[in-house]
Parts: sequence; C-alpha cells; structure tokens
Amino acid sequence: MASTRDIRRRIRSVKNTAQITKAMQMVASSKMRKAQLAALAGRPYAATMNRMLGELLASHSGNFSHPLMERREGAKRCLIVVGTDKGLCGALNSSLFREAIKYDKDTTVFITAGRKAAQFVARARRQLVAEFSYKDSPQFNEARAISRFAQDHFLAGEFDQLDVLFTNFVSTLSQRPEVFALLPITEIRGVSSDHHGEELGKALQASGAEFLFEPSAEGVLGALLPHYLNFRMFQVLLEAKASEHSARMVAMKNATDNAKQLIKDLTLDYNKLRQANITKELLEITTAQMALG
Repeated sequence: MASTRDIRRRIRSVKNTAQITKAMQMVASSKMRKAQLAALAGRPYAATMNRMLGELLASHSGNFSHPLMERREGAKRCLIVVGTDKGLCGALNSSLFREAIKYDKDTTVFITAGRKAAQFVARARRQLVAEFSYKDSPQFNEARAISRFAQDHFLAGEFDQLDVLFTNFVSTLSQRPEVFALLPITEIRGVSSDHHGEELGKALQASGAEFLFEPSAEGVLGALLPHYLNFRMFQVLLEAKASEHSARMVAMKNATDNAKQLIKDLTLDYNKLRQANITKELLEITTAQMALG
C-alpha cells in the first residue's frame, strides 16, 4: 500500500501536469478562435467563385477543353493528405489516417502537408512524392505551392486522378475527415458557407442568364481554373488548421479535467490514510496506557 509520502508526491506530479495542460488549452483556445474565423471567412468567396465557374462550365462545356479537365482511363492516383505538425489533438490524425490507409498501395502515391502526415506515410511504407509544411496561420502561397506541384505532375501524366484528404471543421466539438476529387476538374459543386462545416452540394447548373466575357469565356475559364485549384487548396488548409486547434483545445480541456478529478481522488485517499495512521497511533497509545494500568 502506498504511503502518505508517495501519495503527496503523486499529487504534486499531477498538479504540475494539470498546469501544463491548462496552459496548452489556453494557447489552443486563442489560436482556435483565429483559425475558425479565417476558415469561415474564406467560405463565402469559395461559394461565389464556384458558382461563377459552375455557370461558365455549364453554359460552355461543349465549346471548351482544358488539360486540367482531361479525363483519363489510367488507375494511377495521387492523394494529398493534410495532417498536423504536432500531436496532442485527440483522435484527429488517427481518424484521418484510417481513411488514407484504404487507398491501394500499388496504385497510389502521396503528397503530404504537415509532419504527422509524412510520418504516417513513412510508417505505412507508402510512396511519398512530396512533403509540404504550413504555418499556424496558413498563407495562400503555401497552398499555391502544393496546388502547383500537383498540377504540374498531373499535366506531366504522372498520375490520372488527384484526391485531397483533410479534416473538415464542423464545430469546436466536431471535426470530420473528408476526401474529394481535385483533378481532373469534371464539375464545380456548390459550397455551403454556414457554420456547420464546408459542404459540397449538387453540381452547379447554368442559370439561363446570358453573360458577356472579355476577351472570351474560354479565356476567362482557362485563367480561373488554376486559381480555383489554388484557392480550393488554401481553403482546405484553413479548415484543417481550425480543426487541429479545436481538437487540441478540447483534448487539453479533457486532460485538465481528468487531472483535477485525479487530484481529488488522491487527496481523498491521502486523508483516509492519514486518518487511519492517526487512529492506529491513538489505539497504540491507549493500549499501552491500559497495559501500564
């Protein structure tokens, strides 16, 4: 049975751990708010751009072709996995990697964003073609670098389809791993920009209104497609970072609450043991006194 000294040492150790997790919770909470606002702020722009591109593709689909829209029969695939740089964020990464492991090892190559994603690909012994990093506040040039690398390799014929796997931010308590096809561009889907996660809706159709484009609809569409891919990747990074900070804040709060409960339980055990020792000593004194009579 543990002594009172052992229990006191354990209480001090748990208190120190609780202070660390509390500090990490406060830091994650501050970063979470900024990341959430950034993710939510980008959704209206994404919805508007998708609606305009959907209008263009629906009304000029028969008169326009682009290498980024080329459908191929090959089975070679590439998956962009957007993970985190650090751990201590609950089941966020493990849920994401369970989806990634479903892809065929022989026909799929990987591009990763985040250190944890690269470590997963190495442990799973999958083929990693590129590893990227991004900051706590993702920048557009970071997303553009990932998108351009993927576009260049797709145009070079190194793979026939490109998917993106990331964690979609739904709310502070809910983050959902999702995957969508980025290349080839076959259709533009509507985007819901509410506070319940970015949702890809039905394929957008032509509204019937007539638009005039300068210099031409094909020229506008050809210029917008690469930007659409760049911004789509940027929005993915924003969603992933908001999910990471939210999951870490919740995980650290749970850890702090568990530490406080453990301190209460240990304190109760300490008091019980101390009281038992006091009672034992009193009994010994009383017994000795009675024996001396």
